[in-house]
Amino acid sequence: MKKYNWNYPTTMWVGENRIKDLGSACKNLNIKKPLLVTDDGLSQSDIVKNALSDLKKKEIPVELYSNVIGNPTGTNVSEGVEYYKKNNCDGVIAFGGGSGLDVGKAVAFMSGQTLPIWDFEDVGDNWTKANSNKIAPIIAVPTTAGTGSETGRASVILNEKTGVKNIIFHPKFLPSIVILDPFLTVKLPPKITAATGMDALAHCLEAYCAFGYHPMADGIALEGIRIIDKWLLRAVENGSDIKARMNMLTAASMGSTAFQKGLGAIHSLSHPVNALNNIHHGLSNAIFMPYVLTFNKDVIEKRIIKICKYIELKNYTFNEFIKWVLNLRTKLNIPHKLSEVIKEEDFNIEKLSKMALNDPSTTTNPKELSIDDMKILYEHSMSGKLF
Repeated sequence: MKKYNWNYPTTMWVGENRIKDLGSACKNLNIKKPLLVTDDGLSQSDIVKNALSDLKKKEIPVELYSNVIGNPTGTNVSEGVEYYKKNNCDGVIAFGGGSGLDVGKAVAFMSGQTLPIWDFEDVGDNWTKANSNKIAPIIAVPTTAGTGSETGRASVILNEKTGVKNIIFHPKFLPSIVILDPFLTVKLPPKITAATGMDALAHCLEAYCAFGYHPMADGIALEGIRIIDKWLLRAVENGSDIKARMNMLTAASMGSTAFQKGLGAIHSLSHPVNALNNIHHGLSNAIFMPYVLTFNKDVIEKRIIKICKYIELKNYTFNEFIKWVLNLRTKLNIPHKLSEVIKEEDFNIEKLSKMALNDPSTTTNPKELSIDDMKILYEHSMSGKLF
């Protein structure tokens, strides 16, 4: 029997207006001067301005780094680290969607390292090269319900020199305190709510279908899918539905918790188009989902039938689940074909396929993949042909 190391989430403060407890989180972690890391758009929002104001009222001097971009880069991290050190900060508040969270976590990690960030790519035991005693404490405050980065032990960062999105891993990337406040997601536009929600679904779905013995991850993934089935459309149709927003935040955190078991080709195909074509990660995951599922059918069919039963679909068949995915995407106005978001002339299938094959998520896809498989998956995604 194989050996497994199981690691599960951290302290999570959940509920309405829990953002008011941000100062208490800093004090609990003995953070006297935090750096709040977020993107430029969010930095100008009321939720960030109010958070900064509240911290200052509680006599916690806070600095702000807000140059984070949609597909965050190594430059974002190095700038953040420089700002962190320049202002003598002693902890990080990672605030925002997946980009803000990933960069915030990486800044806290790199603030005490001497090696380049790329030396800690999630390959083998690279993480052991880090000075674990020099990693700053992290508080995570998600404002979207998708990536689940708040409960993850890695960050996805684009290496501008190679054009590849690298997964940077260390156990201490996991934030010490997470604040899940549904009010922070209320103003999220329907389009982003839909894409991030499909990202959470991809995490739960791929984790559940990945090979390996991890029943805790399986149980969390299965329940995450049920929650998304019940609440995603409600959150999209009525952004002020606090119950829907809370459930989607929960499902996103569950997805990230579950995918420590593994992901698959949905993510393998997504990461290259995110890096080269600047496509939103949740959107690309949603587009690739039915193509990868049908490709994997012969090895995941029994698991998919279990999902059908759990979410109480009309028929307990693989095809019924594919119909459910396609119908959900239609209701969310998600494109069926990749060609609807990427022009043919900008689509370098040879380069994308090689990058996808080398992506870390490929190794845990339930079905072994070749370079030809990647090309076929990209071709079908562009044309709209399911297997």
